[in-house]
Amino acid sequence: MDESLLDTLPLSHRLALSYAPASAKPDILALLALDARLAGIVRGDGEAIIAQMKLAWWRDRLGSEPENWPLGEPLLARLQDWSGDVSRLVALVDGWEVLLSEVLDRSAITIFCRGRSMAWSALADGLLETGTNAPIERAAKEASLLDLSQNLSQGEEADLARDLCAKENWEHIMLPRKLRPLAVLHALSRRALKDNRPHLLDGGGAMALAMRVGITGR
Repeated sequence: MDESLLDTLPLSHRLALSYAPASAKPDILALLALDARLAGIVRGDGEAIIAQMKLAWWRDRLGSEPENWPLGEPLLARLQDWSGDVSRLVALVDGWEVLLSEVLDRSAITIFCRGRSMAWSALADGLLETGTNAPIERAAKEASLLDLSQNLSQGEEADLARDLCAKENWEHIMLPRKLRPLAVLHALSRRALKDNRPHLLDGGGAMALAMRVGITGR
């Protein structure tokens, strides 16, 4: 396990990752670390054009053959051995970039959520032998909506994100064992939405819920 990448993750993601099977943990860490890297670029204090240039660098790398990637970047090194098709992670970059738009409307939020959903779907295709990705994509979409609503400033954009959250089904989703971290994140997101909590690990029940879903999937 690459501790330098692990340290870049939010606490909730580190907790969720701890329930991944050993065979899937490096791949899920790489996905979560890439998501955290892109989030840091978008949420940085610099100008939007600088953020767009950094995102374009990642888009170009992920869209090219891994053997042509530059050396010395630990996250790229981890993604070289990723079980999924790394070119499909370009959608994740596109999803984060749309948040740089001056107006964050329904279409932009849809693109953001789709980027994360497609990333998890790509990983599923690499890790799993059979099965449909629809539940995986739905869990990623709903968790992404909740995450976005918690991180937007108050205003029309935050209200829209919360409204879209409320319109989702938010039913329990059984996911494959190898994707148990996504199941944990989805369960914590359901709890946070239901109880109007400011973040996933707010309150004493979060750890117990994460443990239950992490161990049993339910």
